[in-house]
Amino acid sequence: MEERDFFNEQNEQRSHTLTCPHCGKADEYQLSWLVRRKRNSLPRHADERDRARFAKAQSYMVRKDDMVACKNIRCRKRFEVAGVQSVAFLQSA
Repeated sequence: MEERDFFNEQNEQRSHTLTCPHCGKADEYQLSWLVRRKRNSLPRHADERDRARFAKAQSYMVRKDDMVACKNIRCRKRFEVAGVQSVAFLQSA
């Protein structure tokens, strides 16, 4: 089984405050995330190895955007997203 069989995938937008390194202006930017939430139960065709992997699996999200354009009208330069993790684990509710 693949890892994707253990999760439900969904795209989400989350806002983060980033500062442009060129002009120094801080603003809110919408970043795209791929959110993988652990399923409630294991698929039927799983073996013992898959059960062990499923028990250790944890919900997480992966950042999809690496570059954003500055919102300052005079700047508009693209800069790399720094200071925001590329992978973040989700709290289980």
